[in-house]
Amino acid sequence: MFCWVCQLRAAPYSYDVLDNFGRRSPRERDPGLVHLAVGQRFMTVFRLQSFASGQQITLRSGSVAVTYRIRPEAAGSRLHVRVVFGGRRLAGRVLALGDLVMMRKQLLTLKSLAERESRVNSLA
Repeated sequence: MFCWVCQLRAAPYSYDVLDNFGRRSPRERDPGLVHLAVGQRFMTVFRLQSFASGQQITLRSGSVAVTYRIRPEAAGSRLHVRVVFGGRRLAGRVLALGDLVMMRKQLLTLKSLAERESRVNSLA
């Protein structure tokens, strides 16, 4: 799952018409994107603030911070995301509502792609 979270360097994997200028987010993983360095750009507007390879990445854009944490679980893994909106409370709540919709789509897309890759690899 971590390798799919790293794909956020290439595209947002959400509603591409809205947040990827109409370009479809790649459906095949680029293995080179797992090589991380603090300061790298993610989803156009975010920068990589910190990471623990295979476990978590934290992104920042202005007063917004997002952490994606992957934890092993039974036969797979679980992805937890935490978003923190700094600044004014009302603005943060408005942003959170929009982000809820976009983040849900992003997580479902990443889940689908990771599961598809796992199925293909188990058949090989």
